[in-house]
Amino acid sequence: MKMRLFTALTAALACLSAAHADIVVRDDSGQDVRLKAPARRIVTLAPHSAESLYAAGAGTYLVGTVDYSDYPPEAKKVARVGGYSRLDLEAIAALKPDLVIAWQSGNAAVQIDKLRALGLTVFITQPNLMADVAVQLEQLGQLAGTQAVADAAAASFRQRMEKLRAANASKPKVRVFYQIWKSPLMTVGGQQIITDAIRLCGGDNVFGQMTKMAPTVSVEAVLEADPEAIIATGMGDARPEWLHDWDKWTRMTAVKRNNLFHINPDIMQRHTPRILEGAEKLCAHLDVARSHRPK
Repeated sequence: MKMRLFTALTAALACLSAAHADIVVRDDSGQDVRLKAPARRIVTLAPHSAESLYAAGAGTYLVGTVDYSDYPPEAKKVARVGGYSRLDLEAIAALKPDLVIAWQSGNAAVQIDKLRALGLTVFITQPNLMADVAVQLEQLGQLAGTQAVADAAAASFRQRMEKLRAANASKPKVRVFYQIWKSPLMTVGGQQIITDAIRLCGGDNVFGQMTKMAPTVSVEAVLEADPEAIIATGMGDARPEWLHDWDKWTRMTAVKRNNLFHINPDIMQRHTPRILEGAEKLCAHLDVARSHRPK
């Protein structure tokens, strides 16, 4: 009888201890972020973080976010705390968040430091690879206590990603110039998630050797690189008018073969599950470029 009581007491204490155990998740800066309980008042400092929070089943706990956080539609109703590059620290503090999700390459380090100085818990994300999107979902699920939804979303993302990778693994390489803006002329560097998407589709970023996330390049550098395809993004689904600025460079392979394409930036330039939609369109464009090769 005593043994049974002892066993029951030990089990009860173990359950009580587990219920009060801290949540510890390592962020992308290498810091362990610790919470006493699942986050219930979350502020995100980038549109992609807000979107991923909903995908992880924790959107109901979002109390503040930044401009352009417009997906899913529910995110539009959440209070704004400035833009990702110009945060309103007072507005963030006034929301009394128990967790702030920051973006390492998008939010100023000095402002993140100020948030920590205010006593706020900050979790830093920096998904540079397609696979990191799934990891981010799992991390958000752990922090908000929505692991079941988050883990399922992460598994689905990985399954779709690997299916896309397998479908394009043996295809001939396509040299790609990815243009994110006209003036200044901007592209993506080797550490940017879009470069990983290009690789996934059997492409090769002609500026993949550059270390900056969004480096500025010259027209001359693009002409020298002579991409086989140009992928451009503008505002929304509309084909950017400045994509046709390349038409005059008739000796460039992308122009010569009519390989000028565009993708909505919302599904290509946000580190969220929707990037797979963008990658699918990207892969389709590269298939068209392959079909335009001389027979």
